Amino acid sequence: MNEVLKAMEERRSIRQYKPDSVPKEIIDKIIRAGTYAPNGMGRQSAIIVAVTNKELRDRLSKMNSEIGGWEPDFDPFYGAPVVLIVLAEKNWRNCVYDGSLVMGNLMLAAHSLGIGSCWINRAKQEFESDEGKAILKSLGIEGEYEGIGHCVLGYPDGPIPQAAPRKENHVFYAD
Repeated sequence: MNEVLKAMEERRSIRQYKPDSVPKEIIDKIIRAGTYAPNGMGRQSAIIVAVTNKELRDRLSKMNSEIGGWEPDFDPFYGAPVVLIVLAEKNWRNCVYDGSLVMGNLMLAAHSLGIGSCWINRAKQEFESDEGKAILKSLGIEGEYEGIGHCVLGYPDGPIPQAAPRKENHVFYAD
């Protein structure tokens, strides 16, 4: 089977990670794949913020947990040591679509390199907040961006989930 199609069929969201760090060379390969995602009019409106700093990672986790309404000790990043934040130009009409395609590329690339991943929501709310905007500013990121998602990365701690059977009547043809 074609390796790309195989990765699409086998990739699953991982919700339990080992604390081991992911080598920068692997993170860079995953990010590079994200930058090659299709995007409206070739605008490349999405940006990726790679967070490997534990203090910032934990701060983002806490923000995300508060937005989600969970207990203070819940980690919505499931212990993943790397968080790739995908944001896109807020005033671009295709920002959500462009950023979503970046997220898909990141997750498929991670899988192809033996790294687990999961899309974590609530980036929109995080980076609409004053605290989120301050984080971006502290990183030298200027402009108005909408949070699309967090792609958490790490080595899976446990078995890889199996795909659920595909739904019937999920595809329709108009021949």
